[in-house]
Amino acid sequence: MRTLKTLLTATLCLFVVLTGAVSHASADEAEPGLFINLTTDDTWSAAKAIAFAHQKVLKNGHKPVAIWLNVRAIYLADKKRASHVHGLMKAKGLSIQDMLSGFIKDGGQVIMCGLCSKAAGLTKQDYIDGVQMGNPELVSSILFAPNVKTLSW
Repeated sequence: MRTLKTLLTATLCLFVVLTGAVSHASADEAEPGLFINLTTDDTWSAAKAIAFAHQKVLKNGHKPVAIWLNVRAIYLADKKRASHVHGLMKAKGLSIQDMLSGFIKDGGQVIMCGLCSKAAGLTKQDYIDGVQMGNPELVSSILFAPNVKTLSW
């Protein structure tokens, strides 16, 4: 009888541990965040990256979702630079800046490369509202988070 109680207790403990581990793993893996490294100012590519980050990732509950604009992509968030959207995105009539603003409004992060901005002569005042100026700590905190995947565009 004592052996049976011990066996049942051990089985119950093992069940609790395994179910906790499975549900914990599922919670961690089900909604990973996304860090997009966007380097181009080509509006077709950028529109696809922003739409994917916003519509397919952020709106499906993944967090954090960040788009790091660096190299030539910094020009995408410049208030003074006109942009248009190609292909399937054209029907919505949104500019790249409109798409970035909507992404930010819904909780996405747009991070500007500080060194790239400086090289281009752009400052935070040149960018649309809501962008963050990047620094190593901010970028690293998202890029190297254990629940974040990365994607380059």
